[in-house]
Amino acid sequence: MSNQTSEKMGRFEVRATAESHFSWLRTRMSTERTIMSWIRTATALIGFGFTIVQFFERFNKMEGVSPAHHPQAPRYLGLMLIGAGVVGSVVSLWEYRKLLRYLWSAEFAPIAGIEETPAPTLVPAIALVILLIGLFAFFAVLLRF
Repeated sequence: MSNQTSEKMGRFEVRATAESHFSWLRTRMSTERTIMSWIRTATALIGFGFTIVQFFERFNKMEGVSPAHHPQAPRYLGLMLIGAGVVGSVVSLWEYRKLLRYLWSAEFAPIAGIEETPAPTLVPAIALVILLIGLFAFFAVLLRF
């Protein structure tokens, strides 16, 4: 195939077959599984960071406990974990949207089986809620609410 012919067709030839349609569907579902994994990881990081801060604040206030050498270290660790969860949520949403735009591009319309982009799933909305909870937790710990 000449270079000129491949430029007209795009990066590769897309043929609408049952096999390619089901491959497209598997890829689409894989994007959902990937963002759900990111959400699970971000939730764990945010929750664990907040828990570390709360545990050590209460631990330091108990009677008979000697003062820590670095009393702010758990707070900083908690902020870093919460921040990592927030950043993970942002990255996952960005990557998800980028991949969906690619999958729903005109190049793949013949194998997608649908002429227009369908309604989005609830997964990105859940990721956004986790992002907002993470931001609230970060600023609650940072500003000591």
